[in-house]
Amino acid sequence: MISFLIRKLIPDSQDHTTKVRYAVCKLLGYVGIALNFFLFISKYTIGYAVGSVAIKGDAINNLTDFMSNIISILSFKIAEKPADKEHPYGHERTETIAALFMGMIIVYLGIEMFRQSVAKIIHPGVVHFEWAAVAVLILSICVKLYMYAYNNKYGKIYDSDLLVANALDSRNDVVGTVMVLASTLVSPLIHYDLDGIVGLVVSGIILYSAWGLLKDVINTLLGEAPKASQINEIIDTIMESPMVIDVHDIAIHTYGPKYTYATAHVEVDGTLGLIEVHSEVDRLERKVSRNMGIELVTHVDPVVLDDVQTNLLEDKVASRVAQLNNQWSIQDFRIEKRTKRTHIFFDLIVPYDEKQEAKEIAEAIRTSFEHPENYKIELRLVHPFS
Repeated sequence: MISFLIRKLIPDSQDHTTKVRYAVCKLLGYVGIALNFFLFISKYTIGYAVGSVAIKGDAINNLTDFMSNIISILSFKIAEKPADKEHPYGHERTETIAALFMGMIIVYLGIEMFRQSVAKIIHPGVVHFEWAAVAVLILSICVKLYMYAYNNKYGKIYDSDLLVANALDSRNDVVGTVMVLASTLVSPLIHYDLDGIVGLVVSGIILYSAWGLLKDVINTLLGEAPKASQINEIIDTIMESPMVIDVHDIAIHTYGPKYTYATAHVEVDGTLGLIEVHSEVDRLERKVSRNMGIELVTHVDPVVLDDVQTNLLEDKVASRVAQLNNQWSIQDFRIEKRTKRTHIFFDLIVPYDEKQEAKEIAEAIRTSFEHPENYKIELRLVHPFS
């Protein structure tokens, strides 16, 4: 049904443009609103009739999903707004923020269900068995499995954190409803109310899933390491140029599927002309933008290739660095010959958990030279982006 609605209601639905993406996400949001409201009304009515806390709690869960779908629709409407003066990188992170609120709602749901379950264990009540309740719960399981399938499918196709979050929530709903169904069927047979015990288990599942969702969303907001495939594609594109010697310090910043920016340091022969180099890196930036949809900004590092002293000092520094720590490496090496001393500049690539400071390392390298008083080392600690 969903694929039929997408084909009929969304023109050019095969194109994965931002406009199509938001149209699909909004359509799925409207479908979710209708289905969750139907499930809430049917389950709460039957839960009230048979006196089941578990069924009513499951109904409240669907009401929460109904409210989450409304939040989703509003977030998509905000996210599709174009970039403006106050938000030059667009509004697409609104979607991730909405997923954060969804995670918080799921946490609240888990805590509330835990509280009600404990109360039901302490004060068990009478649950009246009705086949209508069984039918409603089975219908709910089928509907939620369908919602999980289409949210997960289109969340991955259109790279939507929010749709994936909706899919995760639907999957958890299925687990919870299955346990409620089992409790409804078994309790009359053993003459013991399992509502509270089942509720405790379901609340634990809900809280665990909320933790996973919140962790993923927070990582996205804080900024995750770029995908290795993206880094490698940028490196391959830049290294295709015969003018480029090496590329390093690649960083990628994402502000949603539409806005992705990258920076890279490109090493070229220092004897080449400025205009010539600029034209080449400008061509590379346009190629990355065209092929990957990433706005690349390059920093040019001129490299002296035929200076004997530079090459000798670079070998000495690299050798000493390897002695100090085989996890370290150097890049962007250059020297400046001044009146009293030779100044050595380079980046030292260190692990993220490195504890030593730059001054301490620089001194350890300088004192290994034959005449350390003739040199000054100015190094910058950097972490591996690629």
